[in-house]
Amino acid sequence: MNDGIHSQRLQRLTEQIAAHGLDGLALVPGPNMVYISGIHAHLSERPIVLFIPADDDPAIIIPTLEAMKARAAGIPEDRIFDWNDAEGYHGAFQQACARLELADYLLGVEALHMRVLEMQTLQRYAPGLQIAHAEPALSALRSVKDAGEIAAMERAIAAAEKALKRIVPRIKVGLTERHIAAMLTQELLAAGAESLSFDPIVAGGPNSAIPHAVPTDRAIRNGDLLVIDWGAYVDGYPSDLTRTFAVGPIDDELRRIYEVVLAANEAARRAVAPGVTGREVDRAARQVIEDAGYGEYFIHRTGHGLGLEVHEVPDMSPVNNNPIAPGNVFTIEPGIYLPGKGGVRIEDNIVATADGGRTMTSFGRELVTVG
Repeated sequence: MNDGIHSQRLQRLTEQIAAHGLDGLALVPGPNMVYISGIHAHLSERPIVLFIPADDDPAIIIPTLEAMKARAAGIPEDRIFDWNDAEGYHGAFQQACARLELADYLLGVEALHMRVLEMQTLQRYAPGLQIAHAEPALSALRSVKDAGEIAAMERAIAAAEKALKRIVPRIKVGLTERHIAAMLTQELLAAGAESLSFDPIVAGGPNSAIPHAVPTDRAIRNGDLLVIDWGAYVDGYPSDLTRTFAVGPIDDELRRIYEVVLAANEAARRAVAPGVTGREVDRAARQVIEDAGYGEYFIHRTGHGLGLEVHEVPDMSPVNNNPIAPGNVFTIEPGIYLPGKGGVRIEDNIVATADGGRTMTSFGRELVTVG
């Protein structure tokens, strides 16, 4: 679906372009292009570049087979530089660079998305083109979510929670991590996910001490902790949750670290308020874990932003001194990971409000025994 150029977002972006001293911005297929133009496309061997000048209409280099998306977005016909496979893309780049007068232009680009392909072709046809990172301008644009974006993430959370509730009673000793991940994937799609936020993490026993474990053929067994990290995309926006379960009876230390992580999760969620920095939220969680004697086993930040991408700003980390703003959406996910033994992570999705933080996730946080 193509929703067209979002005029309010475009105006805010051009204000950010000017504020950061840029002449314009170049976007390639990905979340920023969708956010501004509604154009859904994929990075491929056929380059697509959307230009947002500080003081003129958007323009785009795009394959002819995709050009109808640019027209539907409302880009003026004389600013659509389309090309076909027979002629190749160099002519379109050359025409666009001349028409937009990109020579000696200061162009902001997406450092995490733009490839050498687009960069070198632009520089070939625009001698003197200067490049700058666009992330400061784009981060300021996307970090505060509107009501529609928040509602989409709430639908994504509901789908994810529904899926996990369906599989928890079916988790049994002897099932492999891969088997449980496949069950969860099937239920996510059945619950309304248009796609998965990421491949689910299902990690039992010693594997649960690996924060970004990949499901294996290891069968879960009594005494394991079982970490499940999963999420869904609904209407273009994701959810990202983690819950940890006990497989049968577990030993006292594993139960203890669960209690500590739960307390850290609660402390961090209580700390959320406009004006509080990401560093302070991280400190609230980290202090609980350090006081319990497990500080060296909390080996990642407390949370990351959520939006069109599963990881974006703002993060809840020891180095983020920026204040939280109403409309920021992010995770709170402290963890303790004991190598060779087991790990715990409890992750919720939070939206900052005018007077605090609202936890959007509702899946229970008390330790549940499965298997």
